[in-house]
Amino acid sequence: MSDSTRVPGKEFAGLKAVVTGGAGGIGSATAKYLATRGAQIALVDLEFSAKTDYVEIKCDITNDADVVAGVEKIASTLGGIDILINNAGIGAAGDVTANGDDEWMKVLNVNLLGAVRMTRAALPYLRKSAHPAVVNTCSIVAPLGLPNRALYSATKGGLESLTRAMAADYLSEGIRVNAVSPATADTPWVARLLAAAEDPAAMSANLIARQPMKRLISADEVAHAIAYLANPLSASTTGTVLPVDAGMHSLRVN
Repeated sequence: MSDSTRVPGKEFAGLKAVVTGGAGGIGSATAKYLATRGAQIALVDLEFSAKTDYVEIKCDITNDADVVAGVEKIASTLGGIDILINNAGIGAAGDVTANGDDEWMKVLNVNLLGAVRMTRAALPYLRKSAHPAVVNTCSIVAPLGLPNRALYSATKGGLESLTRAMAADYLSEGIRVNAVSPATADTPWVARLLAAAEDPAAMSANLIARQPMKRLISADEVAHAIAYLANPLSASTTGTVLPVDAGMHSLRVN
């Protein structure tokens, strides 16, 4: 199906999409959004708590052999790969002294190198696609300096830079590479973060207060942005980092 004949609401018909961190939150919302618009979906995660209608691949993205085997299985099952959503990530809190080397390597290994491994393994299949696209889930902490997010910010800043570098590297091959940059979203990960806080109510109020719209971002809103960047109709969009942040990056209203 050519770009010009794609039916609105079914722009992803016939395309195969891989979503890492797909068992919940933004990943799950993205899979649902793409599937309802015609895509075949493969989810990648460490564990799946509930069975879905998608291909589910248990995969540790910090292990290269595991990634290669998982991507090969996905491509064989779906008959190729057109879209890769590098969404898997873990968090970390504190200033630069708060986390030891082991924690730094752990978070870098997931948030940055995980995307490297997945993209590297998927490239042979993306090169065969008529509509290849990679979308990375970055974070507003990359362009903004937020307190007590040193390690997390460093990994997401690296991923944002990697997005632009890959977009330049694969431009001549027609592989588009973009990213979304969400502010704090209403996801299970944030819920766990709040639950572990000394004062969950105060922390929640602080997270909401710093976003100009005075609310958390929904996973569905981030999924919509990811889908826009992955959409074949966005064929001229590459090397872009799209904020989904309730105005946090560009507005000062207080």
